[in-house]
Amino acid sequence: MSKKTDELIREFVAQGGNAQSWSPAYSVAPTNSAPIIREWQSSDDEAPVREVDLARWDFKPGAGSTLTRQIINARFEKLAERFWVGSFSNTRAIVPMLGYYEWTGEKGNKQPHFIHSDELLAAAGMYTSHPTEDGGWRREFLIITREARDASGEIHDRMPAFLTPDTWDQWLNPASLTVKGKTAESQANRQEIIAMLDRSSLAVAATIKTHPVDKRVSNVRTLDRTDPTLIDPVDVDA
Repeated sequence: MSKKTDELIREFVAQGGNAQSWSPAYSVAPTNSAPIIREWQSSDDEAPVREVDLARWDFKPGAGSTLTRQIINARFEKLAERFWVGSFSNTRAIVPMLGYYEWTGEKGNKQPHFIHSDELLAAAGMYTSHPTEDGGWRREFLIITREARDASGEIHDRMPAFLTPDTWDQWLNPASLTVKGKTAESQANRQEIIAMLDRSSLAVAATIKTHPVDKRVSNVRTLDRTDPTLIDPVDVDA
């Protein structure tokens, strides 16, 4: 993710949020923080606020959930099922990225690949908020994935579900998809968004490219996350 916060604000027409402390990184691993775009509304009488927010890639369900394991992805095919209904209906986000890494080969000698487009990518995500001791909020997010329908399919069978710019407003709309006491209407709302995400992610998939990159991206403990050469293509036969 190489876009600076002010560039992201212009790209997504968002307010500043609290992402000012974030700086460009070319490797974002689970539990790292990264900027997300979200929209929220304090009351029905006020206009929604869209902002760039800094969030941790490590989604923990809210109060009442017994799930304790780390969650970094949600399957597109399960968004309308019971576990995901609350987040999918109420707290959707966009995770901007230049691209992402996947690996091929045998354990111990895996080759990383950078999967990307020519434009900034907007991955569909969901977020959760947890209160902090100082009265603030800690944001966490995950990325929605689907079966690969692009160049990444040769590398991995899953890919992020991406959004085209014309779908950003609908995806970020903070109005709940769940209508109290109206099950059929709620289900129809969710299916409409799922169909939209299916169409948009297939459109973006047609633009996706891939190339091998240096194996140093595989070791998150030793790499320099700010090094832009991490995404440069390499000759795997060299």
